[in-house]
Formats: sequence, C-alpha cells, structure tokens
Amino acid sequence: MKIERALGVLTVSDFECPLCIRLFFEPITTPCGHTFCKNCIERSLDHNLRCPLCKQPLQEYFKNRRYSPTVLLQDIMTHLFPSQLAERKHVHDAEMAELSNLTKDIPIFVCTVAYPGVPCPLHIFEPRYRLMMRRCMETGTKKFGMCSYEHGKGFADYGCMLEILGLEVLPDGRSYVNTVGGSRFKVLKRGQRDGYQTADIEYLKDLKVDGSELELLQHLHDSVYQQAQDWYQRLGSRIREQIDRQYGTMPDKDENIQASSNGPAWCWWLLSVLQLDPAYQTTVLSLTSLKDRLGHLRLILEYFSQR
Repeated sequence: MKIERALGVLTVSDFECPLCIRLFFEPITTPCGHTFCKNCIERSLDHNLRCPLCKQPLQEYFKNRRYSPTVLLQDIMTHLFPSQLAERKHVHDAEMAELSNLTKDIPIFVCTVAYPGVPCPLHIFEPRYRLMMRRCMETGTKKFGMCSYEHGKGFADYGCMLEILGLEVLPDGRSYVNTVGGSRFKVLKRGQRDGYQTADIEYLKDLKVDGSELELLQHLHDSVYQQAQDWYQRLGSRIREQIDRQYGTMPDKDENIQASSNGPAWCWWLLSVLQLDPAYQTTVLSLTSLKDRLGHLRLILEYFSQR
C-alpha cells in the first residue's frame, strides 16, 4: 500500500530522458547512476566518453558495450503510464519506418565511387557516420548510399547503394564495415539528418535491346571482355595477386548480358580496379546503356595498354 502511494506522486516528467526530454525509450543506467534512452546515450558517447550530466569518464562502460535495460524503470512506466509509453513506442516506430525508406532521405556516405557487386570495405570513425551505421543496422535495411565528393554540391549526382555484410565495432567506437555495392541511383534532392547527408533518389536500370541491336551488343561485349582479359593477363603476377586480394578475381562472362539491371559484373570489377578520376567514374556509373559503357571501357583499356 505504501508503495502504491509512493508511486502515485510520480508524474510523466519524472521519467523523461535528460537528453531528448521525452519519455524514456529502452532506458539505460550508467555506472554513475544516470539514466538515458539507449539511443540518446549512444549518440552522446559518439562525441564524448563522459556522462552528459556528471562528466564521469565512461570509457570502460563504453568499451564493454553492456547496455543492459533498466528493467525496474521500464516496469514502473508500464504500470503507471501505459498510454504514454505506447505513444512513445509509436513515435519510435514511426521514426524507424522513416529511416527505413530506401528512396526518400536515404543516408549518404560521402567518400568514393562504389560499384554494383564490388566489395567496399570502410573504416568508420566520425560520430555522424557511427550514428548512420547504427541506424542502418537497427532499422534492418543494412543499406546506405555512397557518393563521391563534388565541390559546390557536397556530393555527386549519381551513386551506388551499399549493403552491410559485416560490422566490427572496436573498443574506442571506431568500426570496420564490410559492404558490397548494389543498385545504382540518381540523386533527385539533397538533404541532411543529424549531421550526415541524405538524398531522395531514383534507381537506375540498363536499357534493354533486342534483335540485331542485341547481336551487335553481344559482339561488342565479347570483344571488350577479351580485351580486358588480355590486359589483365599482361599485368605482373604480384599486381594480379594484389588485385585478387582486394577485389576478387575477374568475373566470368555472363551468359545473358542483359540479365542484371546493372549489366555484366566484370565491367564494374574492371572499373574498380582501374585508377580513374572520380568524376569520370561517376559518369560511367550513371550510364544506362551497356553499349556506351563498353565503349568507355574499350577506350580506357586501349589507353592503359599503350602505357
């Protein structure tokens, strides 16, 4: 009875996170005795490894990553404020749904040019990108966009989606992320969210041809593929080993060169291996004509072969 009377004097404001000033969601209590939403304390520790309230060092707490939920606090909120807690969960779910959208306000990692089907290992250390990776994992999409930097715009008009295959978080908060390229896209609108870039996008697909056009395209494809193989075989064994370690071996010819919306995989492998200017890489990435892409590859291979 005494407990009931004691609980009766509590109000919703007694259960607000001091960082977001909203009802606790997945409350976490630090070793120094202060409680925050799990997402809120994680974002704070991205920037400073001290308690946001008392400034006590939290390096060891951060290193162990044992963010155990404060069960008693959760039970009290469930008992006293079920409707407010349900509303808080509804808001959280709506935020997650918004972050899960893969055409509007998708997160953009501004770094280099990525290609479909090609591995793209990343070293994450900036707070904004730590947050981005956590959100990609939490929403379950495990995807984000990659664009190269472009002066005056912030990032290029074309990019490639990356899918997270594995993420290793280090004790100091940095992480190694293994990703692979997926769909290509065109940027329709630029934006920002919590410090990182975002974009509304539309996905790109290669245009298909048939009949005599397809016959000519197949002939061009086979010719440029052979040209690429010849160039690759002329490289020294040591260079080939380095390429194979980083990008894998040269993909075989596709039986159907129009089966994938991104075209043959070997084209993207070759473009990733060749050290080209990012602006030129982005231009080739944006092409939806396999014929045009093969034309560029032929010119590039002729240039490198001459050198």
